[in-house]
Amino acid sequence: MKAAVFHKPGDIRVDTVDDPRIEDSRDVILKVTSTAICGSDLHILRGSVPQASNMIMGHEFMGIVVETGSAVTDLRKGDRVVVPFPIACGQCFFCNHQAPTHCENSNYKHYGPDGDLAGEKGGGLFGYTDLYGGYSGGQAEYVRVPYADIGPRVVPDSLTDSQALFLTDIFPTGWAAVDWHS
Repeated sequence: MKAAVFHKPGDIRVDTVDDPRIEDSRDVILKVTSTAICGSDLHILRGSVPQASNMIMGHEFMGIVVETGSAVTDLRKGDRVVVPFPIACGQCFFCNHQAPTHCENSNYKHYGPDGDLAGEKGGGLFGYTDLYGGYSGGQAEYVRVPYADIGPRVVPDSLTDSQALFLTDIFPTGWAAVDWHS
């Protein structure tokens, strides 16, 4: 498949890479139908957030379910879903207290509830460096979505991809900024 791959600061290319595969019973594989470039992707591009190895970019995406793991019961092949950018297990302390960006299980190598750049990181993020779990992102033809029984939401046919894509990161980030400062 084709994907936007970070190689080093200033060097992102469209490469041919291996197709993702189901690695856990809670995974799904999506055929990406829409993706966006986030301003925070520029931090990786510029080298402000370090990434030592090649990585598929992108944490704003949606698509069609093409394969499901055996534990995923709420999504079916053919469902069109939008995927939130934080990866959350739905079972840890933080997920159970409505703080999925601090998920204890999605970024076990670099986990720390503060999630700051100087200390340990919070939960995993799609396509946002090894520091945030090293998950391949959605600027690709296909993407593996872990914990797919928790994050993805089915999109009604009445919404276009352009209308729903904002629910991945753009809209929640704006809403959180207003909420925190009100």
